[in-house]
Amino acid sequence: MTQTSAVTSAVTSAVTSAVTSAVTAVPAADNAAAVAHFAGRLAYETDVSDVAADLAAGVPGIVVIDSRSKESWDQGHIQGAVHLPTREIAERAEGLIPKDVTVVTYCWGPGCNGATRAALEFARLGYRVKEMIGGFEYWAREGFPIETAGGVSRRAIDPLTAPVSGIACAC
Repeated sequence: MTQTSAVTSAVTSAVTSAVTSAVTAVPAADNAAAVAHFAGRLAYETDVSDVAADLAAGVPGIVVIDSRSKESWDQGHIQGAVHLPTREIAERAEGLIPKDVTVVTYCWGPGCNGATRAALEFARLGYRVKEMIGGFEYWAREGFPIETAGGVSRRAIDPLTAPVSGIACAC
C-alpha cells in the first residue's frame, strides 16, 4: 500500500466512524424476526391496488366495508362497497355480512384510524378482516372508480401514487 492510499484509508476510516447513521442506529432485525413482522403486516393489511384488482376480477369471498359517515359515503365511495359506519358494526354486521368472507375495511386515508377501529370491531365479532391501507384517499388518487348518487367516475391518476399509464406498479 502506498503512503497516499494509507493516509486516505485512515482518513476515510476516521470519518466513517465519526458519522452516526439514523438508519442503522437501531440495527435491523434478524431475518426470522423480519419475516414474522412483514408476513404479519400482510396478514392484517392490503392496499388499494390489490383490492381494485380483486374487485375488477370478481374474486369471491371479499366484502369491502366503508366505515365512514353517511355524508362521507355520499361524497364518494368504492363501487360495490357496503356502507357500515364503525359505530353500527357491532349491531348490524351479522345481519349484513356473511361470516365466511374476508372483510376489507377502509376509511378516509393514512391520516385516519377509522379503518383500524372498524377492523377491530369485525375481529371482535369473529370475522377475518384486513385494513385497506391508504383508504379512500389513495383509492381516488390512484384513479380507481368512485361511486356517488350521480354515477361512477374516475379521477386523474396522481403521478406520486401510481403510474399515470394506468398500468399497475407491479410491486
